[in-house]
Amino acid sequence: MPQLNPSPWFFIMLTSWLTFSLIIQPKILTFVSTNPPSNKPPTAPSTTPWTWPWT
Repeated sequence: MPQLNPSPWFFIMLTSWLTFSLIIQPKILTFVSTNPPSNKPPTAPSTTPWTWPWT
């Protein structure tokens, strides 16, 4: 049963995680968010009640 032999799969998994952790992740983390969070308090929208003609 070759699927129980960890020799090739462990090396592939280790290589892919190292590639992601050391090369790809730092490049992704350098991007600036296009919508940075603000410190303004949330405001509730002011709504006016609907005037129904039959009431």
